[in-house]
Amino acid sequence: MSFLPAAMILAGALWNALSPRAYWGDYLLVSAVTVAGALLPLWHTIAAGAAIVLVETALLYAGGYLRNAAATSIELANLAFTALIAIGVNRVVARHGRRLERVRSVAEAAQRAVVPQPPARVGPLAVAAVYKAAQIEALIGGDAYAVQETPFGTRLLIADVRGKGMGAVGAVAVLLGTFRVEADQAPDLAVLAGTLERALLKEAASREEEVRMEGFVTALLGEIPPDGAEVRLLNCGHPSPYLLHGTAVAALDPDEPGLPLGMSGLGAPQAGPESRPLPPGSTLLLVTDGVTEARDRTGAFYDPAVRLGGRGPFGEPAEVVAALVRDVERWTGGPRDDDMAVLAVTRSGPGR
Repeated sequence: MSFLPAAMILAGALWNALSPRAYWGDYLLVSAVTVAGALLPLWHTIAAGAAIVLVETALLYAGGYLRNAAATSIELANLAFTALIAIGVNRVVARHGRRLERVRSVAEAAQRAVVPQPPARVGPLAVAAVYKAAQIEALIGGDAYAVQETPFGTRLLIADVRGKGMGAVGAVAVLLGTFRVEADQAPDLAVLAGTLERALLKEAASREEEVRMEGFVTALLGEIPPDGAEVRLLNCGHPSPYLLHGTAVAALDPDEPGLPLGMSGLGAPQAGPESRPLPPGSTLLLVTDGVTEARDRTGAFYDPAVRLGGRGPFGEPAEVVAALVRDVERWTGGPRDDDMAVLAVTRSGPGR
């Protein structure tokens, strides 16, 4: 992008020099410094402003117009004034950019405080997680994850609260706070899910009716016993997790899809937990819909099973998370419109 003002100045100079009509290329000179002010750093803008004044002075000299001091002064003054306006625009854009960066930094810090990084190792499991805010949003999102060692084994949570902003943050705080307390006490995942839902419904009772009626949370609860031989999963309307073993990647779709948390008023019973084997050296990958609903330029959805299949084996969960994030960014080729949370746990293989 930095070459564009220079190219416009060169084109404007050639147009003025070669055209039978005087000053036809001045529009390009003025546009060049304006583009520099809006898109480039300050010194680029100052350089572009100086360049158009020097180019115009050279053209006036070559055309013999310098003898007309009044006309020459007006022409150069107009260009200098345009350059000053471009510098002013540059400062305004830079100030707004710094302000937006501060807002994003505060939002990301708050997000890390509400959703802290899980421990790197829990029992026989290595753990890695990442939260990526949508690039076009400066607000805090509603994705969440947690890993906790309990008397029943290691319990996992990944969830996506509908909406953004402080309402979503409040629901995330209630969800994670309740999980941290009840994960040590609930005898099974169904009881834990019921406790989480009651806490969310109580939190939502203070909201406006429209928000309360439309609010819900998709969640995936997992439980890995101390021996790590299996994983019990309870899917509450959330994207399915994936099991990576060697070079194979398989989606662990539930036999009976469950309802999102906060929708108990529909009267349908919640689905029960399902057990799946967790072989040594395998990785359980949990994601939010910021991954599965990421689209490429043709509108096709991202499929982790297809995109990650054949790439393994991955040694550590951090490698899986990094590979997934890079691939999603390549897939979208630009800003995403949703937050993306990824949680991966790897069962230690023999000798590790």
